[in-house]
Amino acid sequence: MEDNNLDPQLQYLKLPFIAENYKDLAKQAAQKTWSHVHYLAQLIEGEAALRNDRSTQRRIQLARFPVIKTLEQFRWTWPKNINRLQVQNLFHLEFVKKKSNVIFLGGVGLGKTHLASALGYASCLKGHSVLFATAIDVINTLTAAQTAGRLKQELKKYTNPAVLVLDELGYLPIDKTGADLLFQVISLRYEQGAMIITSNRAFKDWPEIFNNDSTLTSAILDRLLHHAETVLIEGKSYRMKDKIEPA
Repeated sequence: MEDNNLDPQLQYLKLPFIAENYKDLAKQAAQKTWSHVHYLAQLIEGEAALRNDRSTQRRIQLARFPVIKTLEQFRWTWPKNINRLQVQNLFHLEFVKKKSNVIFLGGVGLGKTHLASALGYASCLKGHSVLFATAIDVINTLTAAQTAGRLKQELKKYTNPAVLVLDELGYLPIDKTGADLLFQVISLRYEQGAMIITSNRAFKDWPEIFNNDSTLTSAILDRLLHHAETVLIEGKSYRMKDKIEPA
């Protein structure tokens, strides 16, 4: 097949890497006396790598991370107390395969959101679908959907991803409607998908988060903690470091 006939065929088959590189690689193949199979393998490997990169970028965009964070960027020296080996082990992502949960507990400014985002980002890189959202955003979205009569469809946004990062649970009070909606998300994801949760409140204080409804809180904790690993972080806020320890 002549080159001028091959290009539109490659475009039709949506093989952009091969379309852009087959001529140059053919020259290399001739110069280095590659076999036909080796030449074909180079083209296919390049196409697969490009497709994988695009899929990864698409997953990262769909995850809606406010900022991309990685484990390498985390400052281990700031928290007064954190189990570094425990956190590093989480990045093997076994919890995603097991559809279990990770809960980061600690005061403000200690890196809970950083670690949760980094764990979500690592999940994206490994091919898992992820969604990042604050607890209040989830409640507001579902409340509006319930009013509009499309709650069932909107719930799928939070139940379909392999990993749901639920940030800032407990930072703002939640009324009964919001607590019931959040319970639905947690209940539907129970043993169906992994969750990463950050909270500034100890478990004993969670009834205060959920409108002082001890029954609902018990039901939520029962589902979350059945298959979960809790990471405790202690110390002072990193964002206040300049005021705490002036130069």
